[in-house]
Amino acid sequence: MLTIFTVPKPFAGHIDVIQRNAICSWQLLEPACQVILCGVEADVRPAAEELGVQWTADVSCNRFGTPLLDSVFRRAADLAEQPLLCYVNADIILLPDFVQAVRRIESAAFLLVGQRWDVDLPVPWDFDDLDWEGKLRRHVARHGKLHRPAGSDYFVLPHGSGLEELPAFAVGRQGWDNWMIANARQRGVPVIDATFCTTVIHQNHDYAHVPHGDGSSYAGVESQENARLLGPDFIPCNLSFVTHLLLPIGLRPRPRRRYLLKRLRQWYERSGPLQRPLLPWGRLQRLAEEVLVYRHLGPARSPLARG
Repeated sequence: MLTIFTVPKPFAGHIDVIQRNAICSWQLLEPACQVILCGVEADVRPAAEELGVQWTADVSCNRFGTPLLDSVFRRAADLAEQPLLCYVNADIILLPDFVQAVRRIESAAFLLVGQRWDVDLPVPWDFDDLDWEGKLRRHVARHGKLHRPAGSDYFVLPHGSGLEELPAFAVGRQGWDNWMIANARQRGVPVIDATFCTTVIHQNHDYAHVPHGDGSSYAGVESQENARLLGPDFIPCNLSFVTHLLLPIGLRPRPRRRYLLKRLRQWYERSGPLQRPLLPWGRLQRLAEEVLVYRHLGPARSPLARG
């Protein structure tokens, strides 16, 4: 069903731990997924062989040795044995509800995205434990935080849809995820938010691997090059620009902004001064969406709920 591909960092230190956690979680998805590691680092091939997944180094890189996403997506499409492509960052753990969510989409063309839960996970997770999923959900519920809708860590798209054709963005740097959403919107392809049906887990880490950066973010020369490819008139499209929401009751068009504003105003008027947080518009809009769908969610919004 899914061909999952990623561009891992060198398997060393804490990054080694979180990447192995992520890849092991992908291998436990059902039905079984094809997993491809795309990378030129010397230790990627032995890690792939040890974990029992595919590996390819046939990707182009920039002058810093960072793989370029146009070649990564093209190579993954060439190797894909499944009808759906799924790019995932190598620090992301996927749970069984991810595949269940994807299977509910019947559209011939779509782009699936969603928010992630940020959590510290400094040690290898015991995937041999029969309750590994339940323990992980409880850990995220206690210690995790839902990331704001500003970045995308996974993209699911049909093979051959044309959405896999990208500019030569540097992987893991600023802007390319916004371009993916903007490109789908410009093509008239539904952009579906799976946040309400999935628990996608991001394992926290630093950014010491970014050339000419300060180790605290992905900002740097490569992000500047990505910005140049985007162009001066590019409007960043984050998860607030989705066209549909995947809910436990099914796929629904995202409510119109006028309706959202009406509901948000009602929520605001009912709340007291201490319940009115000072939030940017994007987060306020997200709150309005949650108000609209909350009655359908029950516990499914929480990491404690199984898919």
